[in-house]
Amino acid sequence: MEELVLPDLITLEEFEGNFADFFEAVYQIFKNDFVDSKPSFQGKRLRLKCHPYVDGKEYTFYHFTHDGDIEIERLPNLRRMERIGYPRPIIESSEHPSLKVWRNKRGTKDRILILHEEERYLVILEDRRDYILPWTAYYIEHQNKINRLILEYETFIKTETA
Repeated sequence: MEELVLPDLITLEEFEGNFADFFEAVYQIFKNDFVDSKPSFQGKRLRLKCHPYVDGKEYTFYHFTHDGDIEIERLPNLRRMERIGYPRPIIESSEHPSLKVWRNKRGTKDRILILHEEERYLVILEDRRDYILPWTAYYIEHQNKINRLILEYETFIKTETA
């Protein structure tokens, strides 16, 4: 089995602690991966949630790089930002054996989850029928969250194969 290779982390230290430069470099990776090119998930095109733009940047970018429950109060998350290069290769390699992929419902939303357990990284997509919307992606800090996701995945697999 060929290993799924992810890009190196991009760190604030590489920018000598200059957050503004780091932030722009993170955005350029996102822009290259999702704005300037056209990725897909299992043959279905991806589109971005662009509005509202925040400081000229697509809304999806903020879901990939910030966290918080209240949209207007989301804060930058360095672990998310460092891994900004992960979502596209994970999405485009979703059939790789090292990834766990399953569907769930959140309210009326059809979600697709892609877990890279070894990297502790989760990508969440929303199936909008005609296209796929990347919703969020993040590093999972706590093992109990990983355990809950694996249980949800295993339950999904059992019900799909039953």
